[in-house]
Amino acid sequence: MNAGALDRRVTIQREMVTGENEYGEQITETVDVATVPADVRQMSGREFFAAAAVTAESRVLFRLRYIEGVSVTDSVLYDGRDHNIQEVKELGRREGLELMTVALAY
Repeated sequence: MNAGALDRRVTIQREMVTGENEYGEQITETVDVATVPADVRQMSGREFFAAAAVTAESRVLFRLRYIEGVSVTDSVLYDGRDHNIQEVKELGRREGLELMTVALAY
């Protein structure tokens, strides 16, 4: 993986159970797993109608050094927007990760 291409900072985030409220319901909180350098590539975008409102969808590919345990249940925070991870691919033998993501803008 070319270190020069990793010119943006992204944060991998995960929902974690942090306790229970007085009714016994679980309280979840978004926590930062890691803030790492990454290569960011805009893949495509599209607009569609959902419930009579125009919604824009942005697909972004993030390439970063390997981090153990990243999955599709995690998200990527980049440029103030949350990107839901759709696919995780391992590059080489634990050299890096490719994260295909989707971010919705209303």
